[in-house]
Amino acid sequence: MLLVEDERILAEILCDTLGGRDFEVTSAYDGEEGYARAHERSFDVIVSDIMMPRLDGFSMVKRLRKEGCTAPVLFLTARSSTEDVVKGFEVGGNDFLRKPFAIDELIVRVRALAGRLGQRDEHEASYSLGRYTFDVGRNLLRCGEEEIPLAAREAAVLAWLCRHAGQVVEASALLRELWGDDNFFNLRSLNVYISRLRRHFAAEPSIEIVSIRGVGYRLQVRG
Repeated sequence: MLLVEDERILAEILCDTLGGRDFEVTSAYDGEEGYARAHERSFDVIVSDIMMPRLDGFSMVKRLRKEGCTAPVLFLTARSSTEDVVKGFEVGGNDFLRKPFAIDELIVRVRALAGRLGQRDEHEASYSLGRYTFDVGRNLLRCGEEEIPLAAREAAVLAWLCRHAGQVVEASALLRELWGDDNFFNLRSLNVYISRLRRHFAAEPSIEIVSIRGVGYRLQVRG
């Protein structure tokens, strides 16, 4: 796991705490150093502050994603505006945790990203969705020669919908399983992912992710 945080003392406290919970932790104290650490080895989870010297968290993660890094990313932020959340997901983030936060909540989020998103059912190697094929193990959508890489949590949401295709999926159940909490902040994150998935399938009329007001979503695949 890679931990990046602009406050050196807080970073050291988090590293010590996570290390005491059986996590193997590598720390960095600015975006450029974090970027370099991410090239030294593979990490199960990247925890990144947004406001960092030399290179901000959004720019660091965007650069890593362009270079093929697929590790789930948890952003630590004092921001809570919808624009910042959307930007974080667009550059490749998977989750947000607002400061100040409880260390136990951080641990729950990290374990959710490292554990649940890494669990793959042997019977769900791929799904056929109209002209698309969803490769669950590689977080990849294919349509002919085109390949669309998905963020880890984006792929996890799609996999959940595929497993329950044609059924109404309760948003609260999905959030508790993939995020560990069905609070409003996480619901906004889920809505961002649903919007991104809809854009991926916009050119395929046989696929629709239907919103069931006040309940959740249903993946419909016709034909």
